[in-house]
Amino acid sequence: MGSQEHVCPFCGQPVDTVVKRHKTLGAWVPTWVGGPCRNPDCEAYVEEGAEHDEKHGRPERPEQPETPAAKKS
Repeated sequence: MGSQEHVCPFCGQPVDTVVKRHKTLGAWVPTWVGGPCRNPDCEAYVEEGAEHDEKHGRPERPEQPETPAAKKS
């Protein structure tokens, strides 16, 4: 892991580093990525508190579906 600073791909200003996760071999693995741009003049600007997953248009941490109850024999 490096100490690389993340920058906005549109305006080039530094952005916060955020932790995302993905599942590998059944375990959740952290990945450090650039956060949303906070520059109001940038086309990729995201307001404080309006952070959504850009790929799916939903909040980053969707609620997990409930597991079905165990079947009675």
